[in-house]
Amino acid sequence: MTGASSGIGEAVAARTAGDGHHVVAGARRTDRLHALAERTAEAAARSGGSLHPVRLDVTDRADVAAFVGSARERFGRVDVLVGNAGVMPLSRLDALHTDEWDRMIDVNVRGLLHGIAAALPVFTAQGSGHFVTVASTGAHEVVPTGAVYCATKYAAWALTEGLRLECDPSVRVTTVSPGVVTSELADSITDEYTAQVMREYRAHAIPPEAVAGAVSYALAQPADVDVNEIVVRPVRQR
Repeated sequence: MTGASSGIGEAVAARTAGDGHHVVAGARRTDRLHALAERTAEAAARSGGSLHPVRLDVTDRADVAAFVGSARERFGRVDVLVGNAGVMPLSRLDALHTDEWDRMIDVNVRGLLHGIAAALPVFTAQGSGHFVTVASTGAHEVVPTGAVYCATKYAAWALTEGLRLECDPSVRVTTVSPGVVTSELADSITDEYTAQVMREYRAHAIPPEAVAGAVSYALAQPADVDVNEIVVRPVRQR
């Protein structure tokens, strides 16, 4: 599980540990990961699951490879990779926040590719596995101020769909595309105009636990059922 220190990642890590999975939770903010492990320890223990915090920078290919490798070494196999890490510093293209464009590409696209490169050989060798990509409704529409962010989420959708088409059927593939969710994503917006627009746009949001429920559903299906895509958004989002 990447990007597990807050928002959707935190909720998915907590839910899946509570469902009985052994979760290796990766993020840069290890203090938050350790706090999450403490909060979920009782529920995880009741279900037979667990949550293990690991520092992870998804923009570092070697770091992601070591993350997947350590999970395999600890448990003997890796059944699921949830690619959730993402950033969203939105702005109009003419604002020319090129450093922020690069950051979104590095985390949202390259970070996802690093996870695929690390986990795909493992899944192929063991004859089973499940990729879950957390994309966005931005993978299906472009909105003003969101051109680069939406481009990265279109890429996330395309990469995951490509996996589905190319992988052996023993490897399942799911894209979950959330709409407006209560999270820290909008806190990274530095452009003042966009920040004001987002305060209005994000007035109606669903909790990250709603997305965690969608991931839990996809993981719980029998081996011959592949839930390819789920879109989850507030009823008032159009």
